[in-house]
Amino acid sequence: MSDEKNRFGDKLHDVEAAREEQWAAQQDAELMKQMRERLKKTMQCPDCKRNLVSHRLGDIALLACPDGDGAWIDAAGLEKLAKSTK
Repeated sequence: MSDEKNRFGDKLHDVEAAREEQWAAQQDAELMKQMRERLKKTMQCPDCKRNLVSHRLGDIALLACPDGDGAWIDAAGLEKLAKSTK
């Protein structure tokens, strides 16, 4: 009888673990979907409203207007750029 209880308890534990793994996989899939949606939205130039184009200057990433209206860089990239010009 005790052995049957242990096997039943093990089965319940296995089912619970499988449900948790399935829930985690669903949550991961939803987060990935949200991240892909965010990446689809591109930034636009405030002047000409065209989509900004990404460029790299060594290991520094920036976004630039295709019409030459300006470029945008994040704070970390700006610090790297400032250090490299000293």
